Amino acid sequence: MSLLEVDDVKITYRMPGDDVHAVNNVSFSIDEGDNYGLVGESGCGKSTIAKSVLGLLDDNGDVRSGSIRFDGRELRDLSERDWMSVRWEDIAYIPQSAMDSLDPVMSVGAQIRQAIRKHRDVSKAKADERVAEVFEMVGLDPTRTGDYPHQFSGGMRQRVTIAMALALDPDLIIADEPTTGLDVIVQDKILNKLMELQEELGSSLLLITHDVGVVAETCDEVSVLYGGKVMEQGDTDRVFRNPTNPYTMGLKNAFPEVDEFDEQAISIPGSLPDLTEEPTSCVFENRCPFATEECGASHPDLVAANEQLSACHHVDEADEMRDQAKDPETWGIDVRNEVERTGGVGDVILETDGLEKWFKQPQGILDDFRGKEPDYVKAVNSVDLTVHEGEIVGVAGESGCGKSTLAEVIAALQDRTGGEITIDATPIDDLLAENTKEFRSQVQFIFQDPFDSLNPRQRVRAAVSEPLKIQGHDPETIDRRVRQTVEDVGLKPADKYLDQLPAQLSGGERQRVAIAQALVLEPTLLICDEPASMLDVSLKANILNILREMADDRDIGIVYISHDLASLTQIADRLAVMYLGRIAEMGATEDVVRTPKHPYTASLLAASPRTDPDADRKRVLLPGEPPNPVNLPTGCNFAPRCPKAGEQCYRGDPERSECTEGDHEAACYFPVEDVETELLERYIEAREDDVEEVLEGGMTP
Repeated sequence: MSLLEVDDVKITYRMPGDDVHAVNNVSFSIDEGDNYGLVGESGCGKSTIAKSVLGLLDDNGDVRSGSIRFDGRELRDLSERDWMSVRWEDIAYIPQSAMDSLDPVMSVGAQIRQAIRKHRDVSKAKADERVAEVFEMVGLDPTRTGDYPHQFSGGMRQRVTIAMALALDPDLIIADEPTTGLDVIVQDKILNKLMELQEELGSSLLLITHDVGVVAETCDEVSVLYGGKVMEQGDTDRVFRNPTNPYTMGLKNAFPEVDEFDEQAISIPGSLPDLTEEPTSCVFENRCPFATEECGASHPDLVAANEQLSACHHVDEADEMRDQAKDPETWGIDVRNEVERTGGVGDVILETDGLEKWFKQPQGILDDFRGKEPDYVKAVNSVDLTVHEGEIVGVAGESGCGKSTLAEVIAALQDRTGGEITIDATPIDDLLAENTKEFRSQVQFIFQDPFDSLNPRQRVRAAVSEPLKIQGHDPETIDRRVRQTVEDVGLKPADKYLDQLPAQLSGGERQRVAIAQALVLEPTLLICDEPASMLDVSLKANILNILREMADDRDIGIVYISHDLASLTQIADRLAVMYLGRIAEMGATEDVVRTPKHPYTASLLAASPRTDPDADRKRVLLPGEPPNPVNLPTGCNFAPRCPKAGEQCYRGDPERSECTEGDHEAACYFPVEDVETELLERYIEAREDDVEEVLEGGMTP
């Protein structure tokens, strides 16, 4: 029986000038107990649909036509008073950013209790019992209900929002990008817990995401949206095993798989259609490599194709299109062969030796008076790293492992506590002492969010030219290099973009401007701190291709920081896996991924989602959270979470040593020989509340 039915819905936003037709004739239904996914790029209309189901469209948004029925009841007819009894009790919502949705000055338990008592006539004590109960359900310590949002990690905060959504036993949970920006370990835990609870409670789930891997692994059915239209719809396994719509093919092929080594990332060219007018042609026509005149004449209806529905005029040619869509050249991407690659063959451009960055923790006046030694967070702890000209070195790890701090210290954005850094064989202290401008021209930094590096009031021309002006270049050189660099990062023709403000650009275009700003000085070393983590899969692929091209063509050494191992396998020549300030494993990318030697690396790899329904991926539930960085365990930092940990692991911290032929190294007393039997089978039943059981079963390596 259908719990939610969305039938032929049109939604517009009133804007100065022309209205935006955000959702056009969208229909789908969710049965009781089912998981349903809405997937597509940013701006495709999926969050607008979710808001309409909740009755929470922005003030300028209108459902112009169609029907939205929940349990047989028309939601469009509800008054605001009626909605009060529907939201949270019948339909609950898990937002994308837990930090933005939780009140920072109210304890998390009080916020959940407030929601319960607003809908149920219960005492404070009874509500507190329910708060503790849902905390346990989502794997949080019920004694922490009195803590505030800032006292929880990102993954824990997201669990708090899940607990709030479950507090009133809703029939439908709407999760809007619940894992965006989280590392793969936390993402895997959040999704596993959500699926587990949803099955236990019998709720239905509407999952909104741009991550096709997450949808492929969690949803029973899916609608692929683009330009406010449903492009493909049906059973999730069938849709992703044999997509019949070019847009679905592009999305699936753009998603990085963790075992795709050194393959050219596929990105969908172009940008979203202008929706100020209701579409009369296929909305994907201007980006589709298979488009014909027929596609420009009308938007195709959803028709049956391979037991799913597809909106494509050429659905009968799906098999041929599917084969061609796997080739980057089909999407207009210049395929680069191994002869063109220079990765790792140039001179050493960056070397760190025993690099450290420790943060002193504040302590009371009495502690200072008594001469107590302060505590430190050892964010970067004795890190040795080398990067060659033309080489991309990927640095991976969970949030809080120290990788961003490492990047900032290398770029001299933070002072180091100890160790040495040399750039092109010159100590960094000498470079900074002699000529800071010269150092900044050699070493450039790309931030995660381009809004951190782009002035919202500064046009593209001014933003990209500013570094050249600081270096004192003449106007003719500035104009030539700005135009060339802007086009080098894919913003062609340059004249189309030079006079635009950041707000007029898409997320991917803004990030490309940030990359151009870093490249215009022709640096020898580029530090990239998660530059694509918040972007759609296709935009992410575009950024990866640009960086790989820059490394190959300009012989730039690149340090690429990311929690997304799958993206790193596509562009990195070597991988360094960090855990709590130290490098746990390092080697050639293919060696590290195919034969991981450190249990932590194997855990990261196993947590990476897959789009292939036939892929055999056992979910890894890495027990516990990383230890308190102020009070690290004796011995190996990973030992409290490791199923292979033996007594030796608790006595001393292992040094990184060669574990195979070549430069593959791991800091582990008992390197992994067989991932399946040594790790995955021991992890498979693990839960955060039975860490001790996991450890007891893993004490004998």
